Amino acid sequence: MIERISILGTGLIGGSLGLAWKERRPNCTIVGHDRPEVLEMAEARGAIDEKAADPVTAVEDADLVILATPLASVLKLLDAIGDHVPEGAIISDVGSVKSPVLDQAADVLPDHVHFLGGHPMAGAEQAGIEHADPLLFENAVYVLCLPDEQDEDVLEGPLAPLIDLVEATGSRPLLLTPDRHDRLVAAVSHLPQLLAVALVNTVAQADDADDAANLALELAGGGFRDMTRIASSPFDMWRDILVGNEGRIHDALSDFRRTLRALRNRLIEGDLDGLEEAFSDAQASRDAVPGDSKGFLHALADVYVRAPDKPGIIHELTGHLVEADLNIKDIELQKIREGTGGTFRLAFATAADADAAVDALDAADYEAWRP
Repeated sequence: MIERISILGTGLIGGSLGLAWKERRPNCTIVGHDRPEVLEMAEARGAIDEKAADPVTAVEDADLVILATPLASVLKLLDAIGDHVPEGAIISDVGSVKSPVLDQAADVLPDHVHFLGGHPMAGAEQAGIEHADPLLFENAVYVLCLPDEQDEDVLEGPLAPLIDLVEATGSRPLLLTPDRHDRLVAAVSHLPQLLAVALVNTVAQADDADDAANLALELAGGGFRDMTRIASSPFDMWRDILVGNEGRIHDALSDFRRTLRALRNRLIEGDLDGLEEAFSDAQASRDAVPGDSKGFLHALADVYVRAPDKPGIIHELTGHLVEADLNIKDIELQKIREGTGGTFRLAFATAADADAAVDALDAADYEAWRP
């Protein structure tokens, strides 16, 4: 049983974990270590029960240690705390790059502790404990990475209490090898971040008029905002990630450059059939719902519903589903035409819940359907 949790780094992710566990595992005692002013706010918000002035003090009696700091700091902390963590304790991290962390853990941690790499695929544009949210991980994928020599049986043995805590946050655990994780997140997370930065900077330079207003940015609509939302992420959040996963990011950029060059060539050649094929392939991939799940990840059942563009529409939609005792696991606004309406994607845990949602929304005179 995990009764005492030490969180080293009580910012957005560490603070959100603390809030989630205090809400859903209230018998756990949570110790935090961070800068004094951050710890004060974490304690005031209820994310931690106790403050520790240094990492060694924080982990001395811990059943679980969570390293929720930037990558460079995680590598140093593993070395600093290894000899001070109690026998049988579990150590995990929450970083976006896994191979360097797993390598360092193998080098410096004693045999009497258990290590499991972690990466909750959730976040926010703003960092810091002030933006921590106990619902941050709700229905998010939480990647778990075992050391290479470890057998998966430990997930049902010594590491089972950590799996339970991960699921308690509302997230969905997914087991991956460190190498596969780093390759995939380079494509789905690190590459999009760089592309968002490049796209915003390109558009910002598109209007060369002398007046003060940048009409290119003023003309940018909802689609541009959706594509570039992550460009607001501060560089401090990305510095260690870009260095730690540099090789995989280079590979992802090379793949993207080839794809972009192919589109450019089709455009130069007037190959509209080729462009149409590329659009169709992208649409099919974007709209695909996985029919088979891997590891611990379970596919959700989707429902689509058209709704008018008016204040309170989300509250109205969800109200009908609450009345039908249905729990929405995920919600996404897929397309919107201002002044007329849009299409929402609602996700449910089971096909039966999705079917019931269609019935409830149909009864409320919405156009709803299963894909």
